[in-house]
Amino acid sequence: MRSSPGLLWGGLWLIVGSVFPLPGFGQISRRMAPVPGDPLELVTGPVQVAGTPERREAALQLLSRARSRFALRNGDVAYHLKVSFTVDSLGQTNYDGAWEMEDLFTPAQGLRWTAKAEAGYVTTRLSLPGAVYGEEGTSSAIPLRLHEARGLLNDPLPSPAYADRGSIRTSTATFRGVTVTCILLSRSQKPANPASGRGWDESEECIDPQSELLQMHSEAPGRYIVYDYANAPQLGDCVLPRTVTVTEAGRIVSTISVESLTELAVADAKLFVPALSMRIGGQAKAIAPAEKISRLHVLGPSTSAVTVRAVCVFGVVTAAGQLVEAHSLQPSDPNSEAALEDARRIDFSPSIPAGAPPRQHFVFVIEKFASRK
Repeated sequence: MRSSPGLLWGGLWLIVGSVFPLPGFGQISRRMAPVPGDPLELVTGPVQVAGTPERREAALQLLSRARSRFALRNGDVAYHLKVSFTVDSLGQTNYDGAWEMEDLFTPAQGLRWTAKAEAGYVTTRLSLPGAVYGEEGTSSAIPLRLHEARGLLNDPLPSPAYADRGSIRTSTATFRGVTVTCILLSRSQKPANPASGRGWDESEECIDPQSELLQMHSEAPGRYIVYDYANAPQLGDCVLPRTVTVTEAGRIVSTISVESLTELAVADAKLFVPALSMRIGGQAKAIAPAEKISRLHVLGPSTSAVTVRAVCVFGVVTAAGQLVEAHSLQPSDPNSEAALEDARRIDFSPSIPAGAPPRQHFVFVIEKFASRK
């Protein structure tokens, strides 16, 4: 029997669900267990709802300015980007070890990017004017950590238009000696978030309001991305971090380094001609927006109080609708294995639009366990 994905929305690196109602519980009180503590969980105190047009606009403008710093391909400047990164996931995701990645972009010719891992993966991909894609290499699927590295450097933040569809809350924190503004985003207009601290269904974007640079990014509790701009490479108004550090469950799983970012005077036109294998293989798999799903499991006999604990499962949904490289972001939680098993049973193929080009995307499955004790 196939499992339905439940609540599912689309958006730029952000999809947020809400807690399912507990059927048959009536007015029984329920309490959502707080987000687990983590040194990188910056929103732990009071949070302000951006409840007026002025407050929402201020948060959205800061988000927009931080997002524009990553928009290398929005201008008319050709560039060459070299990146290296090291993955240490203890086998939870594919291709641990050293990676290299390069981007060549010209406005007239398009984008050519390559990547290779010491563990054996290699790929070359073309995105040409007119949205013509080509690929060749180890496999058509993009491994999670490569998908991750590209997303964190190219477009980690949701668009203001998308963020404006749901709730916006803000908080201030001190991070590495600097006061940052943290923007909490939820897809729901009226989420059941705590008055203090982050809610499970919120993403967290912490930005230095002075430099307007993203400092910490977290789509879901348990996964945190830190941006370091020491000796940051620049191209026009764009500023990339020199180093990006990805942690999951308090452990560093990937360290990404921008080796160089240079303006490209002339690009070899031959590099933008699809190879025969690309033409035969057809359109490449595109990287689509991330999705977030909430699922509720009711445990134990009914009593007067309910505590809801959550576990987030993170993985990649392939073009065929299969969840791969899935792993828990709260591995020490007693419900972690049950959360993984449930997420792996989900059939994501019904969410693929008919006739849509092949694509893959991240998914965050927030598995919520209501304990009636």
